[in-house]
Amino acid sequence: MQRRFKDYFLITLKGVAMGAADAVPGVSGGTIALISGIYEELISTISNVNISLIKTLRQDGFKTFWKALNGNFILALLIGILTSFASFMRLAKYLIEEHPVLIWSFFFGLIIASIYFVGKQIKKWSLATIISLIIGAFAAYYVTTLPSMASNSNPLFLFLAGAIAICAMILPGISGSFILVILGAYKTLSDAIHDWDFKRIAIFAVGAVVGLLSFSRVLKWLFKHYHNTTLALLTGFIVGSLNKIWPWKKSIMVLNDTTGQAVPFSDISNLGSLSVYQQQINDFESYKIVTEESVSPFVYSSINNGESSQLIAAIALIVAGFLTIFILEKIGNKKA
Repeated sequence: MQRRFKDYFLITLKGVAMGAADAVPGVSGGTIALISGIYEELISTISNVNISLIKTLRQDGFKTFWKALNGNFILALLIGILTSFASFMRLAKYLIEEHPVLIWSFFFGLIIASIYFVGKQIKKWSLATIISLIIGAFAAYYVTTLPSMASNSNPLFLFLAGAIAICAMILPGISGSFILVILGAYKTLSDAIHDWDFKRIAIFAVGAVVGLLSFSRVLKWLFKHYHNTTLALLTGFIVGSLNKIWPWKKSIMVLNDTTGQAVPFSDISNLGSLSVYQQQINDFESYKIVTEESVSPFVYSSINNGESSQLIAAIALIVAGFLTIFILEKIGNKKA
């Protein structure tokens, strides 16, 4: 069936959702792609980009080249992703600083629903799929417990960070932005986008392209030969990521942005959460989280001197996030 303008517009909207998700450290655009029904086409399209396309362009012309590239699909999706990522990164920064519990609650509901919708795509369960699910969950959980590194703006480092983060961005459940935080590249990239530092952005982009073209071929092969097992592994990744986006956190270690030293948060404040402390002193730059642990809403309130856990609003946003995935899944079932 020939795609029409409205079909490509719908793909652009899915790209917008992917870009918005990838802008938040802890949420994966790959999850959105899988839910909205374009994941396998995306992986296949990316993996088909190779040197032979240049030969096609020279011998058969641009029209044949563009069709072989699946160019309309790529262009429509990239317009949505890039527009959303660049604009939402600023909004995400504000929401994470000023309303952390609420934004994480929304994405927590979104990810819970994603687990169901991705998992139900597994046609046949076996010992291999169950083991893959468990391995994926433990691997993603382990990633969420890794401490963050100090910020680094070295060009080679930015190239490697781009290559590694883009692999995470196309894996459901593993956030590319969170990988950037762990590597110490999130602030560098965020500042580069904010300041329109095209040199740093270009270095990161080249690394991302190299990583994307390489890793997509691995994923395409896995889907072709081990479809159910691969889906189970991806579902496990999403399950394991829940630890990172749990709304209520206790801060353990923080990084002093001036000295570059990691120190216990208890040495800085008698509060339990860095986000609450930052809001009270209105300073979101001096300290960055290194390690933290998930706690209940009631413990969160207790360790922060009675600070509201915003439990009612959080539950409402968890439900809203859950329902958002139902809508995306319904849209994804349409031919696009």
